[in-house]
Amino acid sequence: MNLDDAQKKKVTEWIDQGLKLSEIQQRLANELGLNLTYMEARLLVDDLRLTPKDTERPKAVELSGKPVNPATNAPLSGAEPGESAGAALPEGALPKAGAGKVKVNVDQIARPGAVVSGSVTFSDGNSATWYLDQLGRLGLAPKVQGYKPPATELQEFQMELQNELAKMGF
Repeated sequence: MNLDDAQKKKVTEWIDQGLKLSEIQQRLANELGLNLTYMEARLLVDDLRLTPKDTERPKAVELSGKPVNPATNAPLSGAEPGESAGAALPEGALPKAGAGKVKVNVDQIARPGAVVSGSVTFSDGNSATWYLDQLGRLGLAPKVQGYKPPATELQEFQMELQNELAKMGF
Protein backbone atom coordinates (compact mmCIF):
# COMPACT_ATOMS: atom_id res chain seq x y z
CA MET A 1 0.00 0.00 0.00
CA ASN A 2 1.41 3.34 -1.03
CA LEU A 3 0.50 6.35 1.06
CA ASP A 4 1.47 9.93 0.40
CA ASP A 5 3.44 11.89 2.99
CA ALA A 6 0.35 13.50 4.56
CA GLN A 7 -1.28 10.09 5.05
CA LYS A 8 1.92 8.63 6.53
CA LYS A 9 2.09 11.58 8.92
CA LYS A 10 -1.52 10.94 10.04
CA VAL A 11 -0.78 7.27 10.77
CA THR A 12 2.34 8.28 12.69
CA GLU A 13 0.28 10.74 14.77
CA TRP A 14 -2.27 8.03 15.56
CA ILE A 15 0.48 5.70 16.75
CA ASP A 16 1.93 8.52 18.90
CA GLN A 17 -1.53 9.07 20.41
CA GLY A 18 -1.48 5.44 21.55
CA LEU A 19 -4.27 4.19 19.31
CA LYS A 20 -4.65 0.45 18.93
CA LEU A 21 -4.20 -1.15 15.55
CA SER A 22 -7.94 -1.81 15.20
CA GLU A 23 -8.62 1.89 15.87
CA ILE A 24 -6.06 2.87 13.24
CA GLN A 25 -7.76 0.48 10.81
CA GLN A 26 -11.10 2.22 11.46
CA ARG A 27 -9.61 5.70 11.04
CA LEU A 28 -7.95 4.68 7.77
CA ALA A 29 -11.39 3.71 6.49
CA ASN A 30 -13.30 6.68 7.92
CA GLU A 31 -10.84 9.52 7.36
CA LEU A 32 -8.73 8.37 4.42
CA GLY A 33 -11.16 6.07 2.61
CA LEU A 34 -8.78 3.11 2.79
CA ASN A 35 -10.61 -0.12 3.62
CA LEU A 36 -7.91 -2.47 4.86
CA THR A 37 -8.08 -5.78 6.67
CA TYR A 38 -6.51 -5.93 10.11
CA MET A 39 -3.51 -7.77 8.65
CA GLU A 40 -3.08 -5.16 5.91
CA ALA A 41 -3.21 -2.39 8.51
CA ARG A 42 -0.61 -4.26 10.57
CA LEU A 43 1.66 -4.63 7.56
CA LEU A 44 1.19 -0.95 6.69
CA VAL A 45 2.27 0.11 10.17
CA ASP A 46 5.19 -2.31 9.95
CA ASP A 47 6.22 -0.91 6.53
CA LEU A 48 6.25 2.58 8.05
CA ARG A 49 8.56 1.21 10.76
CA LEU A 50 6.13 2.21 13.49
CA THR A 51 5.36 0.27 16.65
CA PRO A 52 2.02 0.60 18.40
CA LYS A 53 2.39 1.49 22.06
CA ASP A 54 1.69 -1.33 24.49
CA THR A 55 -0.90 -0.67 27.10
CA GLU A 56 0.49 -0.63 30.61
CA ARG A 57 0.33 -4.12 32.06
CA PRO A 58 -1.13 -4.63 35.52
CA LYS A 59 1.49 -4.68 38.24
CA ALA A 60 2.39 -8.02 39.77
CA VAL A 61 0.70 -8.71 43.08
CA GLU A 62 2.80 -10.20 45.83
CA LEU A 63 1.00 -12.98 47.65
CA SER A 64 2.25 -12.58 51.20
CA GLY A 65 -0.60 -14.44 52.86
CA LYS A 66 -1.41 -11.39 54.97
CA PRO A 67 -4.92 -9.98 54.77
CA VAL A 68 -5.38 -6.71 52.92
CA ASN A 69 -7.99 -4.03 53.08
CA PRO A 70 -9.90 -4.33 49.78
CA ALA A 71 -10.57 -0.59 49.66
CA THR A 72 -6.93 0.51 49.97
CA ASN A 73 -5.07 -2.69 49.01
CA ALA A 74 -2.88 -2.10 52.08
CA PRO A 75 -2.12 -4.74 54.73
CA LEU A 76 -4.51 -4.74 57.64
CA SER A 77 -2.97 -3.61 60.89
CA GLY A 78 -3.39 -5.30 64.23
CA ALA A 79 -3.33 -8.94 65.15
CA GLU A 80 -2.84 -11.67 62.61
CA PRO A 81 -6.05 -13.48 61.73
CA GLY A 82 -6.76 -16.33 64.11
CA GLU A 83 -4.37 -15.15 66.85
CA SER A 84 -6.93 -14.10 69.43
CA ALA A 85 -9.33 -16.86 70.43
CA GLY A 86 -12.94 -16.10 69.61
CA ALA A 87 -12.16 -12.81 67.84
CA ALA A 88 -13.96 -12.23 64.59
CA LEU A 89 -11.82 -11.76 61.51
CA PRO A 90 -11.82 -8.30 59.96
CA GLU A 91 -13.93 -8.04 56.83
CA GLY A 92 -11.96 -9.30 53.84
CA ALA A 93 -9.41 -11.13 56.01
CA LEU A 94 -8.51 -14.73 55.33
CA PRO A 95 -8.04 -17.38 58.00
CA LYS A 96 -4.46 -18.22 58.93
CA ALA A 97 -3.08 -21.15 56.96
CA GLY A 98 -3.05 -24.38 58.92
CA ALA A 99 -5.70 -23.13 61.35
CA GLY A 100 -8.47 -25.44 60.10
CA LYS A 101 -8.86 -29.00 59.05
CA VAL A 102 -8.16 -28.77 55.33
CA LYS A 103 -5.34 -31.12 54.30
CA VAL A 104 -3.47 -30.52 51.04
CA ASN A 105 -1.19 -33.08 49.38
CA VAL A 106 1.03 -32.48 46.35
CA ASP A 107 1.63 -35.31 43.86
CA GLN A 108 5.24 -36.37 43.25
CA ILE A 109 4.45 -36.64 39.53
CA ALA A 110 1.98 -34.11 38.12
CA ARG A 111 -1.09 -35.27 36.22
CA PRO A 112 -0.89 -35.05 32.41
CA GLY A 113 -1.50 -31.47 31.24
CA ALA A 114 -0.77 -30.00 34.69
CA VAL A 115 2.27 -28.20 36.02
CA VAL A 116 1.53 -29.47 39.51
CA SER A 117 -1.33 -31.49 40.97
CA GLY A 118 -2.48 -33.18 44.15
CA SER A 119 -5.40 -33.84 46.44
CA VAL A 120 -7.25 -32.03 49.21
CA THR A 121 -9.42 -33.32 52.05
CA PHE A 122 -11.92 -30.93 53.61
CA SER A 123 -13.07 -30.90 57.25
CA ASP A 124 -16.27 -32.81 56.43
CA GLY A 125 -14.22 -35.72 55.03
CA ASN A 126 -14.96 -35.03 51.36
CA SER A 127 -11.93 -34.97 49.11
CA ALA A 128 -11.04 -33.66 45.69
CA THR A 129 -8.15 -33.63 43.28
CA TRP A 130 -6.67 -30.30 42.23
CA TYR A 131 -4.31 -29.18 39.50
CA LEU A 132 -2.56 -26.06 38.30
CA ASP A 133 -2.28 -25.85 34.51
CA GLN A 134 0.32 -24.13 32.32
CA LEU A 135 -1.70 -20.90 32.32
CA GLY A 136 -1.81 -20.75 36.12
CA ARG A 137 -5.47 -21.77 36.36
CA LEU A 138 -6.44 -23.78 39.41
CA GLY A 139 -8.83 -26.67 38.86
CA LEU A 140 -10.69 -28.62 41.55
CA ALA A 141 -12.45 -31.92 40.84
CA PRO A 142 -14.42 -33.31 43.81
CA LYS A 143 -14.65 -37.11 44.13
CA VAL A 144 -18.39 -36.82 44.89
CA GLN A 145 -20.11 -35.28 41.90
CA GLY A 146 -21.77 -31.95 42.76
CA TYR A 147 -19.90 -31.46 46.07
CA LYS A 148 -19.05 -27.83 46.82
CA PRO A 149 -16.88 -27.09 49.85
CA PRO A 150 -17.76 -24.09 52.03
CA ALA A 151 -16.23 -20.78 50.89
CA THR A 152 -14.14 -20.46 54.05
CA GLU A 153 -12.61 -23.89 53.42
CA LEU A 154 -11.89 -22.96 49.81
CA GLN A 155 -9.97 -19.94 51.08
CA GLU A 156 -8.13 -22.13 53.56
CA PHE A 157 -7.37 -24.64 50.77
CA GLN A 158 -5.88 -21.87 48.63
CA MET A 159 -3.74 -20.63 51.54
CA GLU A 160 -2.53 -24.17 52.34
CA LEU A 161 -1.82 -24.81 48.67
CA GLN A 162 0.15 -21.56 48.42
CA ASN A 163 2.24 -22.59 51.44
CA GLU A 164 2.88 -26.10 50.09
CA LEU A 165 3.89 -24.80 46.68
CA ALA A 166 6.16 -22.17 48.25
CA LYS A 167 7.98 -24.96 50.11
CA MET A 168 8.56 -26.65 46.74
CA GLY A 169 9.88 -23.46 45.12
CA PHE A 170 6.83 -22.50 43.06
